[in-house]
Amino acid sequence: MRAWVLLSAVLWYLTGVGWQRSSERNEKGFIYGKPGHPVKVYVKLHHSSPILVCMDFKLAEKETVDPTYLWIGPNEKPLTGNDRINITKTGKLMVKDFLEPLSGLYTCTLSYKTVKAETQEEKMVKQRYDFMIFAYREPDYSYQMAVRFTTKSCVGKYNDLLFRVLKKILDNLISDLSCHVIAPSYKCHFVKLPKHGLVHELFIAFQVNPFAPGWKGTCNGSVDCEDITNHNILQARDRIEEFFRSQAYIFNHDFNKTLPAMHFVDHSFQIWFVVLGLLVPMLMLHVRPAFLSTSTELNLAHKLQKSQHEN
Repeated sequence: MRAWVLLSAVLWYLTGVGWQRSSERNEKGFIYGKPGHPVKVYVKLHHSSPILVCMDFKLAEKETVDPTYLWIGPNEKPLTGNDRINITKTGKLMVKDFLEPLSGLYTCTLSYKTVKAETQEEKMVKQRYDFMIFAYREPDYSYQMAVRFTTKSCVGKYNDLLFRVLKKILDNLISDLSCHVIAPSYKCHFVKLPKHGLVHELFIAFQVNPFAPGWKGTCNGSVDCEDITNHNILQARDRIEEFFRSQAYIFNHDFNKTLPAMHFVDHSFQIWFVVLGLLVPMLMLHVRPAFLSTSTELNLAHKLQKSQHEN
């Protein structure tokens, strides 16, 4: 199966990496409950959880009389302090050395009194807070990549089709490593080239991630397989780099330098080394415009080119 595409780097595209792990985190790093809504919390394996507070932020700004706290774990049994579970007298919970079986629903019930000053009448109030805690793994590093394609127009379905074909090819290229392409995105722009007129180009960006479906099988039962995922992501990077390097050879030998309407942009492939949320530029591949290779895609390429000429 063969397909052609033209690729280039998107320097401005590569913005924030990662996600907000909780919507109720305050400046001290505490995570407060939210009445009626479970708060999602993500904890990296073998790390301590953030501090969960058995109270919502609004209530924490007020005084509470005779408060008591009852934490229930994922096994629906009351939690008590031990080497892994730390519960303070003020209802704060932290789980140390978090493991995958510890994921699940953590519920805390806060009980406190309201007292009328004039009559000293007491009323017991109870409020429940739910926290959904998930264990996650991540490699020590990953790779952000960017490329460009020329295209005949920014309007039409062919750009999206090309985008999807490229993602499929790259996913197939690294699937045996339990890696896949995530967060793919593209935009079409007008580009003024020196000594040329305006051309349309697709700016494409994506990240290579080592946690494709079935990735656990690569760990061979190991509890912590970061070394394995790091090795796999490095191999995936090398394969994708070599894939784009090979396009010039395919173009010169298979297509007699006939340039299609949509093709890979020379000097456009770039890689960023992502460490702890930092993007570090690694290299730019200097290759000639070329075709992506493999045999069903060749038919698709000709159909796309023909359709664009007809339009």
